[in-house]
Amino acid sequence: MTSTLITGIGELVTCDGTGEGGIGARSGRAVVVEGSGSDPGTIVWIGPASSAPSADAVMDLEGRCLIPGFVDSHAHLVFDGDRSEEFAARMAGEKYDGGGIGVTVEATRAAGDDRLRAALAARLAEMRAQGTTTVEVKSGYGLAVEHEVRALRLAAEVTDEVTYLGAHFVPPEMRADRDRYVDLVVGEMLQACTPHARWIDVFCEPASPHAFTGEESRRVLSAGRDAGLGLRVHGNQIDHGPGVQLACELGAASVDHCTYLSSADVDALVGSAATTTATLLPGVEFSTKSPYPDARALLDAGVSVAIASDCNPGTCYSSSMPFMVALAVREMGMTPSEAVVAATRGGARALRREDIGRIEIGARADLTVLEAPNHLHLSYRAGVPIARALDLAGA
Repeated sequence: MTSTLITGIGELVTCDGTGEGGIGARSGRAVVVEGSGSDPGTIVWIGPASSAPSADAVMDLEGRCLIPGFVDSHAHLVFDGDRSEEFAARMAGEKYDGGGIGVTVEATRAAGDDRLRAALAARLAEMRAQGTTTVEVKSGYGLAVEHEVRALRLAAEVTDEVTYLGAHFVPPEMRADRDRYVDLVVGEMLQACTPHARWIDVFCEPASPHAFTGEESRRVLSAGRDAGLGLRVHGNQIDHGPGVQLACELGAASVDHCTYLSSADVDALVGSAATTTATLLPGVEFSTKSPYPDARALLDAGVSVAIASDCNPGTCYSSSMPFMVALAVREMGMTPSEAVVAATRGGARALRREDIGRIEIGARADLTVLEAPNHLHLSYRAGVPIARALDLAGA
């Protein structure tokens, strides 16, 4: 084991639940990490820099801010193809209904493993260069047994947080018999995909003819739970619908989007705050010209809230968690502190992880450094690449 002392920290952001928004910001602190090889290691000491213990190596941040690595708990990274023209059409007023997913499915099915693997690696490198240290990766652009298994297998090469999303879209070849496709998703496809996944997800959106109804979604989630997978839900993105309340009823770890919420939906999220996190995806609202969720109201009500990128080729081709933080502050009523906590500890909660998203003794040393003196600069300097995952190997 090798120890590294991180000192010269301008502001240490622990996200330990103390202070405004739970940010846990402190000055004059140092951190000691122990690890070996490529493993990021474990945080073993936090305290005043003036009394820091000796270590095998020293990293001086020279006044930069240190925060937990961003936890991006919702991303679709295994895909091929381009949908920039679809984005341009939406900017010109075309409404999003989920139909563009089929374009990506066609391109992804046609791509070889090496092409998909290389694209996945490039997207992950892009995320890490912007401070993301943990990412959840979904399937959902294969929608046939062999292609869904392939996507999950590739995702499992790069992350432990792998989600089976066969119920992302009803593929064109099965649109005339939706029941047969749902049977496939909960039957042969689920059986083949379960060994490669930790989670199951469903695009519960009756307002879209391409997605799944409440009852179809219940079938998918129940089958996944019976197979031993944790539950996640895409819900209430395009219009009001059953997704949020279904997620809360079934104890899903996260219900994502939450763009259209009724008072009953908010009540359900409040009542399920200990188990179900509302994961907000502001990049989607930015990219689809949809209304932003009212994060301020959700936080004030007592809802568990996270922020994620939903990086995907159609509705948000951005891998930047700092951009999501800035949008949450500017458009959703969050304070800068609340947005950083939602993008770190909130994401960890959405993945039911206690070892990431915070800087505390015993946590993984997944750390991000800002080219700035404090966390306020993440929203203050929107669009400027000031965040990067900390490479302790360079100490």
